[in-house]
Amino acid sequence: MTDVSLRVFDSVLDMLSNEENPTPMVRLNRVVPFKHTAVYAKLEWYNPFGAVKDRIAANLVRDALERGVKLENLVEPTSGNTGMGLAMIANASKLNFTATLSLAIPAEKRAALRVFGAKLVELADDLCPMPGAPEGAMQKANDLSQQPGWHQLNQYKNPANPDAHFRTTGPEVWRQTGGKVTHFVAGLGTCGTITGTGRFLKSKNKGVKVLGVHPADGHDIPGVRSLKALKLTDFFLPAEYDGVVEIGNAEAYRFCKRINQEESIIAGPSSGMALAGALKLVPDEPGAVCVVIFPDNVFKYTSSIRKHLPELFPAEAGAAAQAQPAADDVIEPVETVKRVRGGAVLLDVRTPEEFVGGHIAEAVNVPLQALQAGVTAGLPADKKAAIVAICGVGKRSLAASQILKGLGYADAKSSRGGMNAWVSEGQPMRIR
Repeated sequence: MTDVSLRVFDSVLDMLSNEENPTPMVRLNRVVPFKHTAVYAKLEWYNPFGAVKDRIAANLVRDALERGVKLENLVEPTSGNTGMGLAMIANASKLNFTATLSLAIPAEKRAALRVFGAKLVELADDLCPMPGAPEGAMQKANDLSQQPGWHQLNQYKNPANPDAHFRTTGPEVWRQTGGKVTHFVAGLGTCGTITGTGRFLKSKNKGVKVLGVHPADGHDIPGVRSLKALKLTDFFLPAEYDGVVEIGNAEAYRFCKRINQEESIIAGPSSGMALAGALKLVPDEPGAVCVVIFPDNVFKYTSSIRKHLPELFPAEAGAAAQAQPAADDVIEPVETVKRVRGGAVLLDVRTPEEFVGGHIAEAVNVPLQALQAGVTAGLPADKKAAIVAICGVGKRSLAASQILKGLGYADAKSSRGGMNAWVSEGQPMRIR
């Protein structure tokens, strides 16, 4: 028999968080510079399937069943954690689950989804799915959901998303702080967490400050969205929040490292982003009690940590230093024009979102993340073909040129300075 006080459960679904069975909160003691304000991290990987998104996955299914929706084959666009929750709930409910997702999502997450039994449709999409992209994860999920027996729960538009947090996260925070919470901080993705929790807390005390943290454009922090993407998100409701701040990759990963090493809390990069934002938004004053959502743990992000905290991998850094690209791997924009006019393939390795925002007419879009994942669709069949890679500022294109050489394309170059240099030097947006 389920007994929460003894941590004994009849079913794994009984472990789903609620006011009587909350995820833990831990006070941060070393990372926080405040003298007065108490800052607590709410550790959401204590949900049964490892992340804050377990809450909405369970509520999406509960809501659909209560409305009489016949569920058989579920499909959902996801950046990972919602898919993991839905996969496990589908297992428990004897349903099939398909996730449409970006190849930019860390390989660890995609591997976990496979272990959880999800069928994956992997696409060269942005890290977080964007509405309106014809080849993106959202459109693919919508297309699949049109098949007989298929259903998309749609975390991006379904009110059951914020409702999950109004039912669970908000009451938990209120009870765990004894009603003393003064500030609530969450990273912004679908915005279900901040909107649902914020509404509950403000229903208890209008004075509670609800604060959001988002990454910069072109970020590499899974599970959250830049301001540009947030404006297309149904549950991003800034009028209901008391403040929003942007945090970049470097600061997010630096705080992720500090949380792990100084607080001994196994938080992931979006937790680092949320805490960095909290420290910018929350004042240090007597009586202030701040709760920050830590969405999931660090173990899903080994590849991201390796990329953004290379000092933790000195042997790999040394090997990379010994394998620097040759000087002639980078060519000037004017030389790129000559090569393309001579028949070279111009490969734009930016994200689809960046590509749609403005690109050279002759360019073919194959995102760097797709190349890193081994996708070769869009590349010329002839390995002797000349290829020039271009990106935003020249860093991703240089990495792409090295990957291309590893694939056998000996004549692969990177256009110096990327689109920034291209535009500033007045190069044509149509070459031929």
